[in-house]
Amino acid sequence: MGMEKSRYIFKFYYIGSKRYHGSQRQPDYLTVEECLLNALKEREYIKDEKKSGFEVASRTDKYVSARGSTFSILTEKLPILMEINTALPKKIGIWAYSEVSRDFFSRYNALYRHYKYIVPYSPILRRKITSHNLNEMIRACKSFEGSHDFRNFSKREKENEKTTRDIILASLTLENDFLIFDFKSRAFLRQQIRRMVAKIFELGFEIINFEEFLDLFNPSKTYSYQPADPLGLILWDINYGKKIKFTVDDKSKERMNKFFLQQEIKFSTKQKLFSLMQHNNISEKGL
Repeated sequence: MGMEKSRYIFKFYYIGSKRYHGSQRQPDYLTVEECLLNALKEREYIKDEKKSGFEVASRTDKYVSARGSTFSILTEKLPILMEINTALPKKIGIWAYSEVSRDFFSRYNALYRHYKYIVPYSPILRRKITSHNLNEMIRACKSFEGSHDFRNFSKREKENEKTTRDIILASLTLENDFLIFDFKSRAFLRQQIRRMVAKIFELGFEIINFEEFLDLFNPSKTYSYQPADPLGLILWDINYGKKIKFTVDDKSKERMNKFFLQQEIKFSTKQKLFSLMQHNNISEKGL
């Protein structure tokens, strides 16, 4: 007989890219969940995924990233996070864990999910969005708070799907040349955040006015439009309240931060390169 299994919840990050077709398992496509399951099997934390109780708290679309997503499993092993991380690609990593009760569900026991949507406030964007329009965007964002029917801010998945959601927080701030949206709710609809952001920007670009924006809350009307780019969306955290005490693994956190720093340097260099090429202000001295 084997040892009695315990249930653990884990916090993990991933960087959305064209390599992964979203977070949720899909036939014939590589996903974040598949990478996690492969690593857990390789390091012998689980044998049969159907009997492992493997459950991810939130699903995200292709190109969406996460800093504090969670999943839970039943296992006989005491978690050693770096042991699992060495079997994962650098774009995915586990950095904290906690033991929970065997009847715990990482999805349904969550109090709320916190998403951020980040957009560089570039000189081009500054010219398009006046300070008045930015204030209108901030005011419109706050109107999402509370209980509303978000039928016109979501991708329809089921004919009779309930589309009312309670938004705890919806805010837009300007921080260090970035526009940062923060959204908190117990649950979101498919593409809800990206569609909310898309309409906020339409307001900022004066494509729609404030009255037209508010009209989107009317479920008797139907609007068709594209959601905002998934690259700007991050599942920042999933909150379970004070009852769950996560243990942060220092080496795993260091692995995560080292990877983020490498990517920051890489893309900062590319951003500077394209800025110089675009404005043709590369020095020709010595040529």
